[in-house]
Amino acid sequence: QVQLVESGGGLVQAGGSLRLSCAASGRTITAYAMGWFRQAPGKEREFVAAISWLSGSNTYYADSVKGRFTISRDNAKNTVYLQMNSLKSEDTAVYHCAAGPRPVMLTTSYNYWGQGTQVTVSS
Repeated sequence: QVQLVESGGGLVQAGGSLRLSCAASGRTITAYAMGWFRQAPGKEREFVAAISWLSGSNTYYADSVKGRFTISRDNAKNTVYLQMNSLKSEDTAVYHCAAGPRPVMLTTSYNYWGQGTQVTVSS
């Protein structure tokens, strides 16, 4: 079992930055691809970014965040990060991290999920 806890969310003005963290426990995340997803009120959960297992040499992004968000991992700390720059009001959502066998966009491909952290971007 892998337990995931997100942190770093908050209220920020449009154009600002936040860094989200996802701390894992119970098992090392080295063997897992990691993903970030978000869910706004009344909308389905959507893919944001993913990173491959082990070295994290491959990263993937939704078109809506490409060039603004960066996913990274620190296996020594068993933690994954999402650096979010140039935030927009449409980025407002609850952000969840997830662990699974492949760095894909499908929520069903991930086995473990965190509870999420709220990000609110004011315009």
